[in-house]
Formats: sequence, structure tokens, C-alpha cells
Amino acid sequence: MLTNAAVRSARPKAAGYKLPDGGGLHLFVAPNGRRSFRMRFPWQGKEQLLTFGMWPEVSLDEARGRRDAARAQLARGEDPRAAQVCAISQTHDFEHVARQWHALTRPRWTEVHAVDVLASLERDIFPAIGAAAIREITPPMVVQALRAIERRGRLETARRVRQRISLVFEYAIAEGLADSDPAERIGSAMLPPAPARRQPAIVEIGEARALLAAVDALDAARPVKLASRFLALTAVRLAALRGARWEEIGDLDGDNPTWRVPAARMKLAAAKKLDAANDHLVPLSAQAVQLLRAASLNMHRHDANMHPAGVNMPTGLIFPGDGPDTPIGEGAIGAL
Repeated sequence: MLTNAAVRSARPKAAGYKLPDGGGLHLFVAPNGRRSFRMRFPWQGKEQLLTFGMWPEVSLDEARGRRDAARAQLARGEDPRAAQVCAISQTHDFEHVARQWHALTRPRWTEVHAVDVLASLERDIFPAIGAAAIREITPPMVVQALRAIERRGRLETARRVRQRISLVFEYAIAEGLADSDPAERIGSAMLPPAPARRQPAIVEIGEARALLAAVDALDAARPVKLASRFLALTAVRLAALRGARWEEIGDLDGDNPTWRVPAARMKLAAAKKLDAANDHLVPLSAQAVQLLRAASLNMHRHDANMHPAGVNMPTGLIFPGDGPDTPIGEGAIGAL
């Protein structure tokens, strides 16, 4: 159990650390010396973090009272974070404002990007400045939080996180919760990005042919080998290739064979994924058509004559993995 003396005497270390109290409550001591009361709790199978405020603005007794109230909400099946976000007009700390910005902006993003944005803030920024009042955050505080990312060698990540902090402050300024953006003009204090380097690549046609021949000679799963060759013939993104379906292939036996990759599987903003006008059309060469015919021979006979266009083609994934509805693994072609 924590004591007031232990809270007062807690000193910063090179990395942030926790002093436990009870019932999930703990004191978090950031590398910059700022101390905040937080609570870990399970919600829908995942561990979540709730910040009650900075010490000494929030005392140990007040933090325990908020912990007990949060535990009562959990017992009623309520998420205590929701009530805390609703009380943002009283608290105005960075984490609450950032979560409100994230909830407002999330519909514009893909699910993967939305999760990545929030995870980067939860991992690197909330522990450092999340409990600080948003009007009290200074450029040195932001720089110090980003330094921890730079020390891990993640210079590009630090740059992206700084941009996300700025967007939070842009939102806060618009809502009247802040007057300025302390992350706006700190670029000169950050480490420069690593110099660009050339990626390994085969650039001679003879070497490229030798690679394709070597892949063909491997004793490997046929769908993976066919997918590897199809990737070379179409130059699409790996995610598009893994999800390729027979229903997306058009005019295979005609003059203009085409693969229509749905916008929903393309790397696009969330709103554009919903518009079929953004489907990606891939003209198929004679070699690509020949490969698809070879792939169709792998399909079970009962799958034939089921294509919505009424042609003698199977349905489902073109390059199935362990099962007919499971795509090949993300690393399968790289491993090949």
C-alpha cells in the first residue's frame, strides 16, 4: 500500500515506473519527475488504463476514492473511462483530450490505422504527459516524451507521433481547451531521420528469370508458388494478392481479361474504400491468364460452374492457404 510519504519521496528514473497501491491503483513516476495516479483494469478481455490526475493536484485519498468509484462502475458492467471522457470539461488533461480527438477522427481512418494511432499514444505519450493539464504542457515536455522514442532508434515513429500530438492540440485549440500547440515548432530539437538507403533488389533480367525458375523448382505448396508468380506478373500489393477471389476476375477467355480489386481491400482512406469507383483494375497479360487457368485446376470439381458470371470458373480465394476460405500466410511468399 502507498503512503503519502512514499508519494512525496518518489524520484524519477531513466525509465518510468509504477508504485502499486491496491485494487489496480498505482502511482506512475515519469522520467521527467511528474507523478500521476492511474488504475489498470480488465475490460472486454483486455487490460485498460485509467488516469485519475497528477499529484499533488490529486491526493492519494482522492485517487483511492476515484478507484473505488471506478470499481463500482465495473461491477455494474460500465466502462469507467466513458464517464471520465464525459467529464472532460472538468479535467482537460492531455489523455482525455487525445482520446476525444481520436474518437472524433476515427471514422475517417481504417481500423488498422485507428488502432496504430491510439497504441502509439498509449505506449509512448500518455505515460509521460497524459495526466498533465493540456494548457500546462510545454515544448520541453513534448520533446522529452519524444526523446524516449528516439532512444529506441525509432526516428520515423517519433516524427509521426509528434504530428499526432500536434493534431490533438489543433483539436484542443478549436474546442477552446488550449491556446497554442507546443509540438508545432520543435522539429529542430529532434534527431534527423536516418538517411534513405537502397532496398535489396534484382535489377538484371537474367537474375530475375533465374529467381522465377528457382521458385518453380522448389518443393513447396502449389498455391504459394502460383501466388508468387502472379505477384511478379501484376505488381500489386501483397494484401490485394492474398485476398484475390475468382469473382473478381473478368473476361478471362475474352479480349480484355481484367482483375478488379475491390476498393475495400486497397490501401485507401476509409471513405474511399466504400466507393466502388475506387476499385483497382489490373489488366491481365497472357501469362497471367495462363497462370489463373493452372490455378483453377487445383479447385474441387464441385466448385465449377458457380461463378456469378455463369462461366466455367470456381469461386472463392484464388490462392487458398490451409483451407478454402483461408488466404496464404502474410510471410509465405517471402519465405519462399
